[in-house]
This record gives sequence, C-alpha cells and structure tokens, in this order.
Amino acid sequence: MSSNDRTSTRIHEVFLSFRGEDTRASFTSHLYASLQNAGITVFIDDDSLERGDQISTSITRAIEQSQIAVIVFSKNYGDSRWCLDELVRITKCRSTIGQVVLPVFYGVDPSEVRHQTGEFGKAFLSLLSRLSNNERSCNLYAKKTNLKFDFSNLVLEQRWIGALQDAAGLAGFVVQNSRNEQEAVKDIVKKVTGLLNKTDLFIANNPVGVRLRVRDMIQLLDIQQSNDVILLGMWGMGGIGKTTIAKAIYNQIGRSFNYRSFLANIREICEQNVGQVSLQQQLLFDTCKETKTKIQNIEAGKIILKDRLQNKRVLVVLDDVSTLDQLHALCGSRQWFGSGSKIIITTRDMQILKGDRVDQIYRMKEMDKSESVELFSWNAFKQAKPRKELAEFSLEVVEYSGGLPLALEVLGSYLFDRGIPEWKSVLDKLKLIPNDQVQKKLRISYDGLKEDTEKEIFLDIACFFIGMARNNVVHILNGCELYAEIGINILVERSLVTVDGKNKLGMHDLLRDMGREIIREKSPKDPEERSRLWFSKDVLNVLLEETGTKVIEGLTLKWSKTNVKCFSTKTFKEMKKLRLLQLTGVQPTDGDFEYLSKKLRWFSWNGFPLKYLPTSFYQENLVSIELEYSNIKFLWKESQRLDNLKILNLSHSYYLVQTPDFLNLPKLEQLILVDCPRLSQVSQSIGHLNEIVLINFQDCTSLRSLPRSIYKLKSLKTLILSGCSMIDKLEEDIEQMKSLTTLIANNTAIKRVPFSVVRSKSIGYISLCGYEGFARDVFPSIIRSWMSPTDNLSSQFKKSSIMSCLVPFNVAHSRSHELSSIFKYLPSLRSLWVECSSELQLSQDAAIILKALYALNYKDLKPTETTSKVSRNSLKSIFIQMGMNCQVANILKEKIEQNMLVNGRGRFLFPSNSYPNWLSFNCDGSSVIFEVPQVKGHNLKSLMCIVYSSTSDNITSDGLKNVLVKNYTKATIQLYKREALACFDNEEGQSVVSSIEPGNKVEVVVVFQNGFIVNKTIVYLVYDKPIGKNVELCHVIARNGDENECASKRKSTQDFNKNRKIGKQWLGKNQFLWWLQIFILATIVFYFLLKFLGILSLINNIC
Repeated sequence: MSSNDRTSTRIHEVFLSFRGEDTRASFTSHLYASLQNAGITVFIDDDSLERGDQISTSITRAIEQSQIAVIVFSKNYGDSRWCLDELVRITKCRSTIGQVVLPVFYGVDPSEVRHQTGEFGKAFLSLLSRLSNNERSCNLYAKKTNLKFDFSNLVLEQRWIGALQDAAGLAGFVVQNSRNEQEAVKDIVKKVTGLLNKTDLFIANNPVGVRLRVRDMIQLLDIQQSNDVILLGMWGMGGIGKTTIAKAIYNQIGRSFNYRSFLANIREICEQNVGQVSLQQQLLFDTCKETKTKIQNIEAGKIILKDRLQNKRVLVVLDDVSTLDQLHALCGSRQWFGSGSKIIITTRDMQILKGDRVDQIYRMKEMDKSESVELFSWNAFKQAKPRKELAEFSLEVVEYSGGLPLALEVLGSYLFDRGIPEWKSVLDKLKLIPNDQVQKKLRISYDGLKEDTEKEIFLDIACFFIGMARNNVVHILNGCELYAEIGINILVERSLVTVDGKNKLGMHDLLRDMGREIIREKSPKDPEERSRLWFSKDVLNVLLEETGTKVIEGLTLKWSKTNVKCFSTKTFKEMKKLRLLQLTGVQPTDGDFEYLSKKLRWFSWNGFPLKYLPTSFYQENLVSIELEYSNIKFLWKESQRLDNLKILNLSHSYYLVQTPDFLNLPKLEQLILVDCPRLSQVSQSIGHLNEIVLINFQDCTSLRSLPRSIYKLKSLKTLILSGCSMIDKLEEDIEQMKSLTTLIANNTAIKRVPFSVVRSKSIGYISLCGYEGFARDVFPSIIRSWMSPTDNLSSQFKKSSIMSCLVPFNVAHSRSHELSSIFKYLPSLRSLWVECSSELQLSQDAAIILKALYALNYKDLKPTETTSKVSRNSLKSIFIQMGMNCQVANILKEKIEQNMLVNGRGRFLFPSNSYPNWLSFNCDGSSVIFEVPQVKGHNLKSLMCIVYSSTSDNITSDGLKNVLVKNYTKATIQLYKREALACFDNEEGQSVVSSIEPGNKVEVVVVFQNGFIVNKTIVYLVYDKPIGKNVELCHVIARNGDENECASKRKSTQDFNKNRKIGKQWLGKNQFLWWLQIFILATIVFYFLLKFLGILSLINNIC
C-alpha cells in the first residue's frame, strides 16, 4: 500500500458507539472491561474529550481504523447528534470497506430503532425539534463536516433514519431489563472473539498498493447493495499479484460470510491424480464442514456441491484457474450458490472469463512508479524510501522491473545490505537483459547464490519438488550431498523458494520457469544434453529413442495412465549420473533394471507394473522409494539391504500382502502404506526401526493386528491406523512409545481407548474412538467414558482431569485378568468403579482388589475382627461422609463429633437410631454389611461412617487409605482413595449414595495402613426429612463386646422394620376405624372453637 494507505491501517479491533448518559457507568463499562480482558483492542470515546455538535476527526479516523463496530442502542441514543453522526460514519464504512457492524439493543426493541417509535422515537424527535430551532448550528456543521452533502435538517434526518434502519436490520443482541446483563456481555464478547479469530490468509510482508486494489475490487463485488450471486474474474500475467489481492479481499470481507473457502493453486493441483475431486472435497469441507461425504468422481462432486451450496451465502475464491474443466468442476453456474454469494476467480487466461461466465473482470495492472519504489525499498532497505546514496540506482532497478511485484521483491531482497560497487555490477548486468524478459531478470538472484550446491537445489526444486514436503526433499537432496537444510533456508531468504503452513515447498511460476530456462538454454535443441528433463515430449523422445546421456541427472514424466507408453530399461544405460527419477503412465518392455545408475537417490514410479522389484534392482544409495498405485505384491523376491533408505511409500498398492524385512532398512524414517487392502502381515522386524518417525497404515482393511514389537519403537512420532477396520485393540505397551506425539486411529474395530494411552506423557494429538483433538482437551472426555457403568456419568468422574496425578478408572463387566492388568496403576487411581456380572464374581473381584491393596501399600496388614490390647492413649477415631449436606446430616454430624471420643472405661460413644431420620449399622472390625431399608417418603441423602482404630503412640496419622463400597445386589464395586474422599463436594458424594437403593445388600470396607487395627466401624444412612423428636444422646457398646453383638444389632433393626410393616398392614385392613377417629377428633375441636368464639362475643358486649 502507499504511505497514505499505511496510515489508515486498522489499528483497533472494536469501536464502541454508545450514549454516555445511558450506559457509560453500567452496561458499556462492563462490556468494555470484558472485551479488554479477552485481549481485544477497543476504542472507546472519553468523556474528558471536549465535545461539540460534530464528531471530531479523531473519532472519524478511529471508526475507519476499526475492524468491528459495536453499537449500543439505548433509549436516548437517538437524542444525541454525536451518536447519530458516528452511526452514519459506521454504516458508510460497512458499505465501503466491509467493516463488521454488531448492534446491541439495550432496553429498546430493534423495531423501535428501525422505525423510530417508543421511547427511542421520542428521543429522536426531541433532537429534530432542537435542530429546527437552531438552523445556524446546522449550517456550521455542514461547513465543518467531511461528508460531501448538504446538511439541511431534512437531509440530516434522512441520513440518520437510513443509518438507523440499516443498523437495526442487522443481526445483533437484544438486552432487555429482565435479562442478566452479565450473560449478555459474555455472549457479545464470545461473538466478537469469534469474528476476530477467524484465520486470515497471509498476504505479504509489505503489502504495498494492496489496499487501493482491494477497494476497487470490493466496489465491483457490490457487497452491500446487491443480493445477487456475483462472479468476479481477476486476469493478469503471472507474478503481477492476483493471488495477493484475492487473499486480501478474502480477509477483509470474509467475516461477513458464514461460509467461505479459498482454493489456492488450482492449476497445479489439477495436474495431480484426482486433483479436481480433491478440490471439490476441500470446497465441501470449507463451506459445509463435511467430512463424512466422500466424493467419488468429478460429476458426482458437481451434484453434491450444488445441493449443499445452493441455499448458502458463500464467499469462494478460485485461485489460478487454467482450464474451463477446472472452473466447471468447482463453479458450474451461479445457480450452485445461495443469494448474496460472491465468487472470485483468478486466472492468466482471459478465455476462462469470456462468454458471460463472470459479471465483472478486473484487469490487474502493473505497479506505478511510486508503488514500485516503495515495494522495492521495503525489500532492499527495510524502509519505505531508498537510502539517499542509492536513490538513483533504485530508480534504475524499478525501471527494469516493469512494475512487476515479484521482480521488485526478488531484486530488492538480492540487493539488500550490499555496497555501491555491487549495486553498479548488478545494474550493469540488468542492462544486458531486455525489459520484457522478466524471467531473465529473476535469474540475477540465482546468479547471486554463492554456492554451487544452492544453485543445484534451486534447479532440482524448480523441476521436481514443488509441492513436496520439505523434510522429504531435504532427505533426498542430502543423499545427493547438497546440504539441503542450509541450502533451502538460503533460498527462502532470497525469496526464491517458499515453505507454506503445511511445510511444503513452493516457488512462483516465474521463478520456476526461470530455473527451467537456465537448464534448457544450455542445450535448446538436444534435450538429452540437459541436466534435467521435465517436459513430457522431451522425456518421451529420450526414453523411446534410447538417447539418454551421462549429462542427465534428473528425469520426470507424468503421462496419462489411459495412454501408457512402453520403453526399454536399456535407455538408462548411458545415464550414469541419474539421481532423480519420477515416472507415471509408462511400462518397461523388459524387467531388467541393471542399467539404472548407482547414483539414484529418488525412485518414484506411480503405477509400477511389476509384482516385485527384480533382483537386478539393487540401489544401495537410495533414499526414497515411492511406488504408489503399483502392482507390487511384495517389495523384493530376495531381500536387499538398503542402509540409506529413509522413505518407503507403497500406498494404493492393492496387491501388497506383506511388508519387507525391516532388518535390511536400518535408517528408515517413514513407512507409508496407505490403502493397501490385501496387506495382512507386518513383519515383526518392524521393532528394529530405531529411527522411524512416521508409520501410516491408513485403510489397510485386511490388517488384523500390529506386531507386539512395534510398541518398542522409541523414535516413532506419528502412528496412523484410520480405516484399519479389523484392528480391534491397541496394546497397553503403547505407553513405551516415548516419542509418540500423534495417534490417529478412526474407523477401526477398537472400542475402547487403552488406559496406557491416557498415561502417555508424549501424546499431544489423538483421534480415536470418536475422540479427536489435542490430548489436553480430549483425555478428560476419554476418562469420563470409562467411569460410569451407565450412560449418565457420575459427577465426580466428570470433574476429574488427566492433568492430575490421580485419575478415576472404570472396568465394565470385569474379568480377573483385566483387574490384574490395572493393579500397577492403583497408586495413580483416584477412584475405581468395577461392574461385575454376578454376586459371585463381585466377591472374587473384591477379594482380588483387597489383596492387591494390602500387598501394595500394607504388606504386614491383615484384616481382623477382634481388637488387640493397647493403651487407651493409642485409640483413634475418624469420620467419613459421602453424600449431600442437609439439615439432618448436619445435626447428626454435630452429635457424632461430640461423641467421637472413647470414655475412661474404654467404651465407644455414638448416636443411636432416629427413624426416619437416620439408621445405623455397626460391627467390630473393618467392614459392615447391611440391607438398605425402605423409608417411605424419605430419600437417602448421605452415608456417614465412623471408624475406631488403635495403633502405637508414636503414629500421628489417622491411617485411612481407602474405602470400598460393595453392592451385592447390583454387582458393583466402588473404591475411593483417601485423597478423593477428602475433596468430595455435595454433587460428587451424591453420586455415591444415588447408586444405593432400598433393598440393596451393601458392604462398606475400610482399609488402613500398616500398624493400625480397626476396632469398630459404624455406618449411618441419613434421610432428608427434619428431626421431629428428641433422640437419645448416645448408645453405649463395650469395646471388647461379644461377637454376637453385630447379629443382635441387625436383629433389632429387623424387628423394628417388622413392627413398622405390621403397622402398615393393620392400617390397610382398618381404614374405616381410622377415618372415624379422625372425624370424632375434628368434631371435638370444632365444638371447643365455637365455645371460644362465644366467650369472645360476650366480652365484646360487656365492653
């Protein structure tokens, strides 16, 4: 952009327009603070600024420099001329530069604002009335304002009304008095954050001249005035900036569209297999977020796109369209898209845009002199103007550039930080190149590369590696001893090569053509004398005529598979220096590969026709083998050792049945076997790949399992198993993969995420069993899926976090070996929930768990039912509560705390039963078994437990380690760690008692650390009705009581329940007598009431 443009850069993210006296000290201040807390840059008018009738220049500039305008309409907003003028400016910015406007209706209805009625309308009429009485002020305003129209009262009124109608017609937020303002503020901040966080496309480091061109384009799009589908074409030569301007438009107006897509490099992508289909799939995903719909072919894609998009208002950019077929595949007609959609098409070929295919054509123009100077200066001097001593030289470079942005950037970067002698030398060289030969101008940067290896890398990329992963290219070129890591970095610095967000190499078409021209010009008439061959006609001539020479270092041929060409491998006999070979759509007439150069580093043959690589194919220096869509059944008939092979890609080899012996591939880093449906066996030797970083078995549908040795791979970073529909489990050994950061295994037979996956400290991204995302976000959801035996997950598990050292765990329908497999994780478990298939299995599993607990933490501890003789001072007690707090629970807890002492005679004190408020069950030792009674009209609210234990005097802790709750009726086991019980809240505790229902047979077991002997355990079931009578203060039981005491206590409870049951039966059989008693009692009460009223009447008469 120009210097003037740069000063108008949007520096505010949000502009707040509001009526100060209405909302400044309330809603607006809260909204402003919340936006700032969210990291959003907000411009808010300051009351300390002196205000007149007109908005100041600073306010006007602030509006124009804001990405989003938030307008808070209140009752008196229309009474402020300042506010209305702000509104006019905001609506104009919305229509001219695509500013996003978000109205907030605070205490007013949108219809009142739109039609100027109600309290809002009264305020607006008040302003108009004042204006009519002050014509002089109106005239003064017309002179000072920068809006170019007559400001008579009528014109002002029309402008304001138009702005009010426009703003009130937009989707926004209605905040009535009855609504929680805090929630409204949260919603607005969320909306604004979402608008600002939409990913923008990178435009350029120095976007000179962009703003002016974007403005012109937006006017052609007619965004605000038209609801029609508009197709806009951008035409111009390569390197003139079509893509840059398209990205800038996409960024600027994209936020106005809920659905948008930018499809880049269409011409290049369509040269690949299924290129148009992949673009259709990308357009479907970008606009509809469709991942399940698979487009099978181009024609089917057209139907799907039309069906999905015809009711959506979309913004679509089709970048670098080179054929009509490409356009038709992605934009068949304007009927494909919903009303208001905008489609932008960039192309070098005017033919694509003719015939009424688009509504407007924007012809890209070269930069003018001032723009060229500025762009060149930013690259050559890192400032907007040339340095004084180099100003004349800069003008000469600008003149030679012909206004082409790419040439200015490349030449400027090349001349950066060079002295005057070097500038003179460069200019002298430029004079030898005609102005219209831009490609030769660009060669200056190539010639400026100091090392021959850098030049070789540039030429290899220009001919073979554009669009390939940077890391793969580095491996291949390093194998050619070209030091690619530093070499590619230098090329990026020189603006000769780019690396995109997906780490793929790119190069501008002009630079690519320039590099290829460098090669071609060395032998214009004899292709076989060139170092690299890429033009299909030249390559075919060399292969078919067997004219290859030792000059050839690289060769690529991408021929149509429908018209396969055959050649003899003898054609490679003279190509002694061949390093790079890429073939598609050709077949050898013989199977002898002995003539291939031993210098070969990259062997890529799409559609390789043989069932295996022949014995004569021995390439010990190969770095990459890529045989996609091949007929390979197995890689070698006889194993070969390739010490330098780093990449093996056999994807879409439909006949491949087994992998090679990996012992012969010690340096392999990438194993890519995508869509090999017959692959059923992976060699156990895969565990010896000590440098492997990527394994991709996606869509290998016959693969039943992975070799156990794969889990020994310490270097593996990415494992992809998606679509391996017969793989049903991942071993717990996956935790041994210390470097594994990405695990993707969708659409497999795996039903449950292994616990070891969550235990992994390295996994950063996971897609498995329906869970997808970063581990920190996904792991808590995975854990919750383990926890509850029902679909309604217990709240304590919902709140657990993998970031904690304690995690809950669930074993549904357990088996003994499953329990045994998790015992090593017991120290890390916050809680354990086991669902058994029968009461017998519950007893077995509980015994296993208790045995593991004793063995793990308390090796010398053995459960006992009798007490040992220890001193009185060594007796301890502990109180445990699980459930909701209520009035009854608080009363009982207070009584328990008062009596949780051992009296001087060694006897225990604790409250007795208080039906229907609480019931107690107790027994000597560490466990209590009871049947949960039915208490009519009352709900179980809490489970309390008192445990008395004894230990040596020198032990100060309470000793409790775990609590085990066994429900024999439901066949479930719940194990809670001491730390979990300590941090239970009401909701968490309620989830425990909610699993206990009337009639359930339940046992509560407490586990203590070594050195403790549990004397007595008491369990209280607390119900939710308030206490109606006084209860006994305590119930005395001897510490060394008779062993039959538990039985007698249970019997007394049973007798109590039995008497209650008899009472219910009597009531059922004698309802008539019961109702008769009530009637007599009511009659007596009524009689005495009448007498009482009669006495009162007598007293009144006396008075």
